[in-house]
Amino acid sequence: MRRLIPVCLALAAVLLFPLMAAAQNGRVNGQVMDHDGNPWVGVSVQIKSANGQTFNLKTDKKGRFSQIGLSPGIYTFILNAPSAGLKNYTEQRQIQTDQDNDVVFNFKEIIAQQSAAHPEEEKKKQQEASQFSVMKGHVDAGVAAFQEINTLRAQIRTAPADQKDAIQTKLTADYQTAINEFQAAEPLVSAKDTKNHAIVLANLGQAYALAGKNDDAVNAFEKAVALNPQAPTYLNMSLAQANQAAALTDPAAATAKLADASGSCDKAAALDPTTTATCYKNIAIILSNKGDFKDAVAPLLKVTQANPKDAQAWYLLGSAYTGLIDTKQEGNKMTFIIPPGTADAYQKCISIDPNGPYAAQAKQNLDALAAMGGGVETKVLERKPKGKKK
Repeated sequence: MRRLIPVCLALAAVLLFPLMAAAQNGRVNGQVMDHDGNPWVGVSVQIKSANGQTFNLKTDKKGRFSQIGLSPGIYTFILNAPSAGLKNYTEQRQIQTDQDNDVVFNFKEIIAQQSAAHPEEEKKKQQEASQFSVMKGHVDAGVAAFQEINTLRAQIRTAPADQKDAIQTKLTADYQTAINEFQAAEPLVSAKDTKNHAIVLANLGQAYALAGKNDDAVNAFEKAVALNPQAPTYLNMSLAQANQAAALTDPAAATAKLADASGSCDKAAALDPTTTATCYKNIAIILSNKGDFKDAVAPLLKVTQANPKDAQAWYLLGSAYTGLIDTKQEGNKMTFIIPPGTADAYQKCISIDPNGPYAAQAKQNLDALAAMGGGVETKVLERKPKGKKK
């Protein structure tokens, strides 16, 4: 009898191994259905056990997934498809061994159940969706107005003189349409949706700027960057601020506003360095058109530093210096005081783009500068005393 004991123990040990293996034979067969009840392809499915064991799967073209080798217990299923609006949906399921465990996540049914359980929350979601739809309609109408504005602005440049007034009338109407649509959209943006709110405000600012309402434009741009700072918004705000400065008659106020415009350019450049040249060139062109060549020089120098290959910027710099040429009378000769760098600016314009649109004028200006180098002879006529009458 004693010899039988080891044999029984060995037999018990052999029988134990199949039982242990069976404990790991749980299988799960799953399927994920989308909001319309159709198979949801490409959903990431993570299965986690209570002891931390994790399986990562993805649904196939039929929305299905499967996993073997699960021990019995409660598992957490985490579903993700961020691009399709599904983020970290979590549900727990019981898994049994020695059988297939079928699990289905039908989001059409899940949403219906959630709506029935929380009617007030569902009503709020529907209201928000409706409000977003109305808001988007206004934004789309504003964008459509912008598109027509771009078309009309291109037409008016080459239109015959007798057609320009009609095109300008359409432009003015489109400016107001864009303003009205973005004004209507702005209060409909959700308070939590700061990015879309900033986009609507930035578009409203652009509509104001196109209509020449620069004070309103700057106000809208400032609100936009407070919500979501973006380089294009700062660039457009700088342009509006430069136009504000050009309209001011008080030199001190104009200087302060130009400083604001430059500051906006610096903020745009900090977010996107490629905006530097465009931003400062906008300021310089506005000042040059006003005849303020002195203030135009500084932004043009920044443009040429940011983009030394910009032939237009070099030409504008030469033109700004030319506008600052002064004269001095020396005896019978009037000499010209030409700012340093004037000729160099024109020469760089020509060397960068010899056959470009600015090269010919730059050459003419260089010739004019050369002619000024010798000064201009002047003669003061002396009046002879009148003879005495006899």
